[in-house]
Amino acid sequence: MSISTKLVRLAAVTATVLALGAGSAFAQATKIKIGTEGAYPPFNTLTADGKLEGFDIDIANALCAQLKAECELVTQDWDGIIPALQAGKYDAIIASMSITEERKEKVDFTNKYYTTPLSVVALKDSALTATEPEALAGKTVGAQAGTTQSIYADEHYAKAGAEVKSYPTQEEAVQDLINGRLDAVISDKFVLVEWMKNAGKDCCKMIGDVKGTETEAGIAVRKGDDALREKLNGAIDAIVADGTYGKIVAKYFDFDIYGND
Repeated sequence: MSISTKLVRLAAVTATVLALGAGSAFAQATKIKIGTEGAYPPFNTLTADGKLEGFDIDIANALCAQLKAECELVTQDWDGIIPALQAGKYDAIIASMSITEERKEKVDFTNKYYTTPLSVVALKDSALTATEPEALAGKTVGAQAGTTQSIYADEHYAKAGAEVKSYPTQEEAVQDLINGRLDAVISDKFVLVEWMKNAGKDCCKMIGDVKGTETEAGIAVRKGDDALREKLNGAIDAIVADGTYGKIVAKYFDFDIYGND
């Protein structure tokens, strides 16, 4: 075999190796681009000056510090957040995304980084006292589109006789509740607890948790990106073990949100 032929074959092998590694955000192990929504307080939200903040953002920064990786956070509307990951706009989603079987067909997930049930809120003068589907019959219920709460509302409340309205963001749903266009809103319990401390404290009340709806939130990565997924799993375990996770939780909540295994 001539030297030139060997060089050609070596170049082909090198190109193949590089191509195989290109799909992983950890091929270079120095920079990770992370997508989030920016409209789901207290987990991720944009300040008036355009700065991202919230529980998800603090978790993302802690994980990046643990991995000694340079991270860039970008915002994306919820409806397009998985397609944008698949298209390569970013390498991972840290946006309080519940791990569901339907989503696992499109993306891979890390282990959980918190656990939450769904809850329902209503106006203070509402006669609503329960969250079971039959209790919402004849009511108008709001939920953020494309979420586990929206799916639950369609599959249970609508079938029991409620009218379900979907909104692009959580903030739009609760605003319609305040304005009297909805009888109730179903959402992540921790989002509603935080909202009730602020904008919802004068108008509304917590009705309660929805039985059987506890879900785990994980970090989504592209299908097959096992290198990044495992690195993130290790980082999640590390920040839980060293107390960093607990400090972040205490900044936003006065109760456990990780959940028992």
